[in-house]
Amino acid sequence: MITYDFSNRTAVVTGAGGGMGFEIANMLLDAGGSVVMIDVKAEPSGLNGTPDQRFYAQGDLTDTDFVEETIQAGAKRFGGIHYLANVAGVLWFEQDASLLEMDLDVWDRVFDINLKSMVRTARAVVPHMQRAGGGAMVHFSSTQCLRGDPLPQDAYSTAKAGVAALSRSLAMQLAGENIRSNTIYPGLTQTPLQARWDTPEKIRDVGGFVPMGRIGTPQELAAVAVFLLSDGASYVTGADLVVDGGLLLK
Repeated sequence: MITYDFSNRTAVVTGAGGGMGFEIANMLLDAGGSVVMIDVKAEPSGLNGTPDQRFYAQGDLTDTDFVEETIQAGAKRFGGIHYLANVAGVLWFEQDASLLEMDLDVWDRVFDINLKSMVRTARAVVPHMQRAGGGAMVHFSSTQCLRGDPLPQDAYSTAKAGVAALSRSLAMQLAGENIRSNTIYPGLTQTPLQARWDTPEKIRDVGGFVPMGRIGTPQELAAVAVFLLSDGASYVTGADLVVDGGLLLK
């Protein structure tokens, strides 16, 4: 297991109320970092570290004032912001469908949550990174945007494609200020978004689509994100990293 030291550093992690965001926050806390955790869900149990390391804010990432005030409060409490993990997102199976037939109000709402929320957090965090002399961001896209699907979720896929474009643009704009930005494309992963995989049989059957023979865990995705935030990835920026057990090979 790789070990890290994030002492005297602060990260903002969205979607920290469960799944991959929760695991990223816990890994950073275990490594001595302070974490500003944001989620629409209530604070979960099982967070690592000490209360002095944690600042949990429950609220809506589509609310610009909430995002800016939360990040400002976190920076004041911990003395700055050095990292951002944009993890939060929604997957609305019953509403998000083909662009030829779906309600475009749903399209707008999915974009607001899955893409524009990342614009909000980046705009709020970057000035703190600039004052700190550098930083790193990781943004979660999806392998869904890299392939077609017979059961399309076009708003989700298109927004997730935009995440990578946003990340590369930030990487190019901020490289000279020692601020890095990278994208992770998760494959099939057992998170609260995938509550439909609710039996061992379903999990086994879904894993059968993956060359490695199983679906991924939130911890496996979090480990990649924490590496990209760490000094171990100090020369990595503008990268698109697929973490899917080989799914795209098929």
